[in-house]
Amino acid sequence: MSNSCISIRNVGKTFETRDQSIEALRDVNLEVEPNEFITFVGASGCGKSTLLRILAGLETHSSGDILLHDQPIDGPGVDRAMVFQHYSLYPWLNVNQNIKFCRQLKVIADTVHSQSDVETASGRADALLNLMGLRDFSEAYPSQLSGGMQQRVAIARALMPRPDFLLMDEPFGALDAQTREVMHDLIRHVHRLEKSTILFVTHDVEEAIYLGSRIVLMAPRPGRIDSIYEVPLPKVRHQDMKLEPDFIELKRQILSRIRETSGVQTDLDQLARLTEGAEL
Repeated sequence: MSNSCISIRNVGKTFETRDQSIEALRDVNLEVEPNEFITFVGASGCGKSTLLRILAGLETHSSGDILLHDQPIDGPGVDRAMVFQHYSLYPWLNVNQNIKFCRQLKVIADTVHSQSDVETASGRADALLNLMGLRDFSEAYPSQLSGGMQQRVAIARALMPRPDFLLMDEPFGALDAQTREVMHDLIRHVHRLEKSTILFVTHDVEEAIYLGSRIVLMAPRPGRIDSIYEVPLPKVRHQDMKLEPDFIELKRQILSRIRETSGVQTDLDQLARLTEGAEL
C-alpha cells in the first residue's frame, strides 16, 4: 500500500467528437502525499483543468488509473471539493446560507435531522466565517460583496464538509493584484489549519511558486507532465520572499520552460525573421 493519498498512473484522456478525436492527456503520472500543496502551470491547452476535473469526478479518464487513498474514483465525492474561477454562489442565499448549503444537502440525503447535526453545521459555519474574515457579512448577499469576498465565501463553502482534497481551478484569476496577494496568504493559512491536500491550477508562475510545495509543469499537444520543481521556501511565507534570488531564479526557469514546451519562442523567432527590415 502506497503512502500517497493520490496516485495518478499512466492516465490519458481523449475527447471524441463527430469528426475527430482530441487527445487532451497522455501518460500522466504523479504521486501526491497527504497535506501537500501542489500547483500546476503550463500553456493553455495542456490539460491542467481537465486533470483536475477528472480528480473531482466531473470527467472520466480514458486510460490509466487514478487512486484516492488506494481506491479508484467513482464520480464526485464528499472527500473532494472544487473551487472554480467563477464564484458560482447562489444569489438568493446570503453568505451564511451559501456556506451551509452543501452540509444541508448531505443532511437531507442522509435523512438525519437531529439538533446535534444542526448545531455542528452552525458551529462549523461560524468557524469558517471567522477564518475567512466574513463575520460582519454573514447576512449579506453575493451581489453586495466584492469579487475577493465572493471567492472567500466559495472557499468556505468548499471547506464546510472538511474535504480531504481541495481542488482549485484558477480561483484567483479574476481578482486584482492586491486582492490576489491577500488571498494567497489566506489560502496558505487555510492549508495549515485545515490540513487538506490542495491541488491548484494557475497560469501565474509567481502564484504557483508562492503557494506550492511542488510545481507540476505540463506541456501541451497532448497534455503531459514535462517537469516537476521543488519550491525552496519555508512553510510559513511572506510576500517579500518573491524578491529573493532563489524565487526569481525559479520563476525564470519555469517561464523559460513554458515558452519552450508551448512553442511560443519558436513562433516569436519566426515572426522576427519574417518582419526583419520591415516597416511596421
